[in-house]
Amino acid sequence: MREATVLSDERLLDSLQTHALRYLLDEADPSTGLVADSTMPGTVCSIAAVGMALASYPLAFEHGLVTRSEAAARTLRLLRLFHDSPQSEAADATGYRGFYYHFLDMQTGRRAWDSELSTIDTALLLAGTLAAAAFFDTDAPDEREINTLADALYRRADWEWALDGGLTLSHGWRPESGFLPYRWKGYDEALILYVLALGSPTHPIPAESYVAWTATYTWKCIYGQELLYAGPLFIHQYSHLWIDFRGIQDAYMRGKGIDYFENSRRATLVQREYAMRNPLGFAGYSECCWGFTACHGPGPDTLSVDGIERRFLGYSARSAPFGPDDGTIATWAAVASLPFAPEVVLPTLRRFRQMHVGATGRYGFESTFNPTYPSADGQQPGWVCPWIYGIDQGALALMIENYRTGSTWEGMKRSPWIVRGLRRAGFDGGWLRGSHALAVMHSAP
Repeated sequence: MREATVLSDERLLDSLQTHALRYLLDEADPSTGLVADSTMPGTVCSIAAVGMALASYPLAFEHGLVTRSEAAARTLRLLRLFHDSPQSEAADATGYRGFYYHFLDMQTGRRAWDSELSTIDTALLLAGTLAAAAFFDTDAPDEREINTLADALYRRADWEWALDGGLTLSHGWRPESGFLPYRWKGYDEALILYVLALGSPTHPIPAESYVAWTATYTWKCIYGQELLYAGPLFIHQYSHLWIDFRGIQDAYMRGKGIDYFENSRRATLVQREYAMRNPLGFAGYSECCWGFTACHGPGPDTLSVDGIERRFLGYSARSAPFGPDDGTIATWAAVASLPFAPEVVLPTLRRFRQMHVGATGRYGFESTFNPTYPSADGQQPGWVCPWIYGIDQGALALMIENYRTGSTWEGMKRSPWIVRGLRRAGFDGGWLRGSHALAVMHSAP
């Protein structure tokens, strides 16, 4: 029986990862290669989704969806576009000072809407370029060019400028009004941002910037779990797409006696426990039905459901256990916690499969659903999001791979800039003590 369950789980993970990789391959512009933010009509490119796609194209090759040369060609198309695209203060440029606008036009690669020059989304894009360079490491001309362009893109980012005269990094900048009035504060997805900014060989931020950021952390005890708190689950996942935090610690985590990987495991268990307790009485919540994060929901709307007035949100950073919560569950968020707590994630994925939340979806599980909000036909699982999102699929594809093989993590361990950034942030222990990492570090300019 157990062997049959393991085989069934493997088939489910195969299916989910293949569908996610297919999104990153199929929802790309044939000319620019830019990856769509979502399947919503008239969508634009998300540069974060591009970063995840760049890290995922090697996986698409390894899983037989494309040839190595096809994966390299897709990668080169994107790296050339970002390398050669306009970098200026013009409102319709692609980027400025080595950073890029959050959203770009799919066909032109220019700024879309009035989106900001985003530090975190640029970090996710650059992390993807480094992951691609780590994989395409042969002497073939196209693979040499991938490494040259990836290095040039990383060196161009002016992280010192992004400090805007302060110690902590700004969220971003707009040509019309300058820097945004927000800085990265509290534990959030910016861990990968700070590692990249500290590791830069050209425009690094001071080590004091990382200390200033970690000084804004909040440590809590929730349901008996002591952890570095952040409510939405994606915060505990995004930096782990790229970096294996098992056994390595900065000063903050040394003081707490755990690492960021263990912290994410505890955050996953908190989410599950919240669903089991279900203090607001939403439909469907259970030990095998949870996943609260930034995602799209059925609102804005207010309905009376079973005599209770419920306020439903649209796009919102849903959190556990302190909210907001409107009954919306993100399937991909549960999947992306797979490396941290497979013993609770795998039963949850089996439950999602039983609920048919991806029975008719083109790309596997639907991204979000809400059993409390009634569907148009009155069927379960209630409201289902009509769109699939690129960053959701990218996180899903990469975290399944990190759980199964760790190949993306292993590639990033060979990056001298990742090693340098971690060391400047004060990380030590685990794989950072290995001779290979040290040798790579010593060879970096």
